[in-house]
Amino acid sequence: MKISIVNYTNTLPFRWALHNSNFIKKIDLQEDIPSICAQKLKYQQVDVALVPVALLPELNNYYIITEYCIGANKLVDSVKLYSQVPIHEVETILLDYQSKTSVTLVKVLCNELWKVKVNYKNAEVGFENNVTDKTAAVIIGDRTFGLKNKFNFEYDLATEWFNLTGLPFVFAAWVANEKLNDNFIEEFNTVLKYGVNNIDSAVNELNKNYNKDFIIDYLKNKISYNLDDGKKIGLELFLKKIKQLN
Repeated sequence: MKISIVNYTNTLPFRWALHNSNFIKKIDLQEDIPSICAQKLKYQQVDVALVPVALLPELNNYYIITEYCIGANKLVDSVKLYSQVPIHEVETILLDYQSKTSVTLVKVLCNELWKVKVNYKNAEVGFENNVTDKTAAVIIGDRTFGLKNKFNFEYDLATEWFNLTGLPFVFAAWVANEKLNDNFIEEFNTVLKYGVNNIDSAVNELNKNYNKDFIIDYLKNKISYNLDDGKKIGLELFLKKIKQLN
């Protein structure tokens, strides 16, 4: 069974649990950026992927197969719009090439919350250095960790979604493109649950020179992994807003 997972810090509990379980012997685990996870699932190069939820309308069939996701109840702190001027003065927004969900979310927020009209530009590698004057940028994932206080304004997109809807947000979900065996799904859920319940252990095994207290706080208090009823409602609303955008 081929599985693609995002290789950001926010998936560490999942990756750690998978690599430390016998389940890893049953799968081909591939680590990618979100847009590649999405592409692999869309073109049936993998069986299961942790995909940006904005991809879902592009799939002929999809099945959300686990009780876990990458979500946020309010502040996520790693999906942001950075700008040197207030949002109402922004003229162009550079769109991070790594995740369809985040760039779609910023379009919803521009339309419905901020009520601004801007030019959107697909970004390329190194675009983080192009936030100047009235050009803002959506930047996601681990690259946001070193950007605090670098720009005059930063908008946390999960918080802004909450301000718009009063709901949590789901950035990515575990999706299959066909129905899977119940035993496989149950075992997969058990492994993911183990990772979410043992974040301290996962972080303590990190080889990278990270501030472990920062990472533990981020994974426990910013990322919310349980795909609960509130997140399901938020996800359905977001999918409706995607249709309205299109």
